[in-house]
Amino acid sequence: MENRITVREAVTQTEVATFWEQLYNYYNRDIFPDSDDERDYFLGAEYRQHMETIHNRLQDRCYYLLFYQKEQNVGIAMPVIFTSEDGKCFIMEFCVYPEFRGNGMGKECASVLLEWAEKNGALYAELNYGGDICRKDFWQSIGFVQNGFDQWGDPLMLFPPKESIPISVEILADPEDWQLQKLENGFRDEVGVSVLTAEMRSRLTNAIQNGGTTFFLAKRGYRAVGMCSVTRYFSSSICYEIGILSDLYVEPVFRKKGIAQMLCKAAMDFCKENNITNLSVFCNSQEEKLFQDLNFNPILDIILMHFN
Repeated sequence: MENRITVREAVTQTEVATFWEQLYNYYNRDIFPDSDDERDYFLGAEYRQHMETIHNRLQDRCYYLLFYQKEQNVGIAMPVIFTSEDGKCFIMEFCVYPEFRGNGMGKECASVLLEWAEKNGALYAELNYGGDICRKDFWQSIGFVQNGFDQWGDPLMLFPPKESIPISVEILADPEDWQLQKLENGFRDEVGVSVLTAEMRSRLTNAIQNGGTTFFLAKRGYRAVGMCSVTRYFSSSICYEIGILSDLYVEPVFRKKGIAQMLCKAAMDFCKENNITNLSVFCNSQEEKLFQDLNFNPILDIILMHFN
C-alpha cells in the first residue's frame, strides 16, 4: 500500500536525537502541559540516563521506535520486551504527532507496533493508560482490556495473549515482591478501597515476614495473575490455630479458567499440612458458589471449612 505505515528502530545518532526531541515534545504537550516536578523529572538528565541504560542492556531492553509514512516521520513509540520473563511487551510511550492524527493514523501505528513486537519475541502487550479516558477508549478500540493496576496504583490494560500457558500455584517467597503489590492494588480497587500507600506496603511486608499471613500466587509462567492469603491465629474457644482466607483475586483477563479454585485448593492444603483446623472466608453472594463447590459450609454470613 502506498500510504502504509512502517516502523523502524532509531539507530543512527540523527534518528536517536529525533526520537528524544519528539519524546520531550510529547511530554510537554500531551502528558505534562502544566509545569510540575514530575514533568521536570521526565525532561531531565536522570530519566534519560535511566532509559538509556535499559536501552543498552543485552536482555529485556527498550527500543526507540519511529513510525514513518512515505519516509515522513509521523510518530514514536518506546516499548520494552521482557524476553527473560514471559514475553511481555510493555508499551511505555506511544505518540502520533498532532498534525498526523485522525483518519485512523493512531490505530494503524498501534497495529504496526503490535506486529513489530510479535516479530521481536513478544507474546502479548501491556500498558499504563494513566487514567486518561481518551487513551483508554483508544486502546480498547485496538483490542486492549482493562486489567488491574500496577504496583504504584496506576491502571493497566492488556492485549490478551494468544498462547495458553499452564497455571501453577506457589507460596510467596519474597514479601516485597512487586507482583504481589500489583495484584493487591487490583484487588483493593475491586473491593472499593484505595490502592496501597508506602506505609501500607510496609505493613503488608511486615505481616508476611512475621509469619502471620501467607500469600499464594497463581503464576502463568513468570507472570503472577492471581492471589489469595491465609491469616492464622489461635482460637481460645477450641485451643487450635484457625485461618481466614482473604485477598482472593484473579486479573480480569485470566478469569474463568479455574484459577480461583486452584488458589483456594492450595490454601486448603496448606492449612491441613500446618494443623490449621478451620479455614473461614467472608464472601459475597457471587463468590458463595465457588466456596460451596470446594466443600465450604455456610454458617451465618461466613463460609467455613473444617478439617477433621
